[in-house]
Amino acid sequence: MERLEEILGWGGVRRDILFLILSALALGCSIAGYSPFPFDMAWVAIILCGVPIILEAVIGLVTAFDIKADVLVSMALVASVVIGEDFAAGEVAFIMQLGALLEELTVARARAGIEKLVHLTPRTARRLTEAGEEIVPAEQVRVGDVLRVLPGESVPVDGVILAGQTSIDQAVMTGESLPVDKAVGDEVSSGTVNQFGSFDMEATKVGEDSSIQRMIRLVQSADAGKAKIVGLADRWATWIVVAAVAAAAVTWLVTGEVIRAVTILVVFCPCALVLATPTAIMAAIGNATRCGFLVREGDALERLAGVSRIAFDKTGTLTQGTPQVVAVRSFLPEHSREEIYGWAASAELRSEHPLGKAVVRCYREQEAGEPRTAEEFQMLPGRGVRAVSQGRALAAGNLALMEESGVEVPPSARAAAEDCQKEGCTLIYLGVDGRLAGFLALADTLRPNAADTIQGVKAAGVVPVLLTGDHQNAARHIARSLHIDEVHSDCLPEDKLNWIDGQQAAGQLVCMIGDGINDAPALKKAHVGIAMGGVGSDIAVDAADIALVNDDIRSLPHLLGLARRMMVTIRCNLAFSMALNFAAILLAMTGILDPVVGALVHNAGSVLVIVNSALLLRWRKK
Repeated sequence: MERLEEILGWGGVRRDILFLILSALALGCSIAGYSPFPFDMAWVAIILCGVPIILEAVIGLVTAFDIKADVLVSMALVASVVIGEDFAAGEVAFIMQLGALLEELTVARARAGIEKLVHLTPRTARRLTEAGEEIVPAEQVRVGDVLRVLPGESVPVDGVILAGQTSIDQAVMTGESLPVDKAVGDEVSSGTVNQFGSFDMEATKVGEDSSIQRMIRLVQSADAGKAKIVGLADRWATWIVVAAVAAAAVTWLVTGEVIRAVTILVVFCPCALVLATPTAIMAAIGNATRCGFLVREGDALERLAGVSRIAFDKTGTLTQGTPQVVAVRSFLPEHSREEIYGWAASAELRSEHPLGKAVVRCYREQEAGEPRTAEEFQMLPGRGVRAVSQGRALAAGNLALMEESGVEVPPSARAAAEDCQKEGCTLIYLGVDGRLAGFLALADTLRPNAADTIQGVKAAGVVPVLLTGDHQNAARHIARSLHIDEVHSDCLPEDKLNWIDGQQAAGQLVCMIGDGINDAPALKKAHVGIAMGGVGSDIAVDAADIALVNDDIRSLPHLLGLARRMMVTIRCNLAFSMALNFAAILLAMTGILDPVVGALVHNAGSVLVIVNSALLLRWRKK
């Protein structure tokens, strides 16, 4: 009905429900023989439900020579009216519209979890200017504008907090059930909701670049009509229309009974066949959305059902993507581990290097304290930092800095450092007053559910592969921790792409999961690409078929199972609809089915197909 609604401006589920109620009452009056008018009350159903079907069929034929189910239904309606079967015509129209409404409601329910993002788009923003506070449309906010967000309001654009403290409900973006505390310097995303305190923020991403708009673009690209198997069903529908007309004509010529020919036209309609695939795909997409996956391509789940290997990027995908202090070693007996950690954090307090910032952050988190302020801070690019804290000369950095500072690193310390490096750690040596005091080992830590995810992938019969640009030690350490047997390290973007190309040329369909710009070529080349939507780059997300909004990979085994279950549902729907159609045709040819009963049997099949597809909405992998 979409084409008709566009042309005539019709539309709305409420209108369809009203027409169906009136038609049902009219058909009831027809059965009872009651009619306050000089015509059969079944004509109410023919006009309200049948005329839109006929108009849709005519429009399709005239504008695009689109031979689909509506053409066959229209012929059945007209033929029923011509032979005087008004009630049969009204019932056919009523049941066809009822089936269409059920399909519309099923698809709407499947899309509801996705399209709610559109309604969460903030409409206005409070912009702070020299003249004071003003309310402006959110689309007028520019990068660098200072905005104020009050409790209960949605964050209008992406930005950084300049003043104030609050808690933010980030469920729409990350799926987190609890609010997240935010303070000065923290990032906030558009569409999230301010819970408690007010805060001022600087806009960093606005308009189409904001987080909520990026997610909406992903949502709007989800289209079940893109699936290959949908096109197959549509092609079958076209041939079935031709076959139905031929079968009806032959039956009429052989038996001389036009009612049998009309019944064949009614039961031959391929509605269940056409509904079999798109309803299953959209229901599966709705299920995936609740698990944090946004499906950009309609056939992505169909393709995912056939993959035999999943290639994982390491940093930001299997790991948190941020370095953590995993070990602190002291080489001076008179100084404890805590003292070494505190000196290193004090030296790095004013550092701009990511590792230096990681040391300070981890000290605050792990030691629950604030590093002492250091004097005479000096940044040494490529080596580390020097500082003075409480009268002690500190040097924190690599071996080159130790040598430059005259700090001797004994063989025992080098051996301990090598053991850490074999585990994929990066080291920061600490010199205190010209002596080696110890070192800090930093590493990217695994995501909490990474091991369970890999186990679930293996249980699904898919081979996990680690495909990373990190050096061999770090890659092999992560692979051992997760029991991944195949590892490819030190990969450049073209290396990842070439590996995937080689695997697929050998008949191994590959799913790639990554988050960075360097993963974009591999995501595009893979049979299915899945991007980490939260921490991933815009380019990676745009290159992928599916985006994982909350970055929680533990739902990946469920997605694999859902894709395979969807294909089983589609095959069952197709087999059932074809079997029902052929059985009904044979009964119609022999005269057992009349148009009224034929319409009931045929449309009952369509309803069962829709109900079977709708079960995917609540399906969970056991």
